[in-house]
Amino acid sequence: MTHEPPQSFEEFWPYYVSQHLHPVSRALHVVGTSIGLAHLPAVAVFPPALVPALAWGYGLAWLGHFAFEKNRPASWNSAQHLAWSFRGDMRMVRYTFTGRMKAEVDRVHDRLAAEEIEAAAPGASSSPTVHA
Repeated sequence: MTHEPPQSFEEFWPYYVSQHLHPVSRALHVVGTSIGLAHLPAVAVFPPALVPALAWGYGLAWLGHFAFEKNRPASWNSAQHLAWSFRGDMRMVRYTFTGRMKAEVDRVHDRLAAEEIEAAAPGASSSPTVHA
């Protein structure tokens, strides 16, 4: 089975969600991202305010990954994953505030579980499966 790297944000999104299954981790991401974004107006007039913005945003997100998800932030994989992870954070914040994130987590989790079952089935196709 080969794992092709995602070629677009939409291909990356299911992977992003799969790395944020724990609700406390997601909450830490949302709080950290929100606090970080709240600092941005100050950064325009006082550039050193970028330091606490990044510290809150990344600090709480990384706490979520290490303490609750037990995984490594996807943003560490490449510059492209860093950009897509930030975009994923923005979507996760939006989905959380609109009440859609839990359903999205369930959808991605169900899809990944079905792919694992299919891959483990006796006589499964030997053709490569592409995962985001």
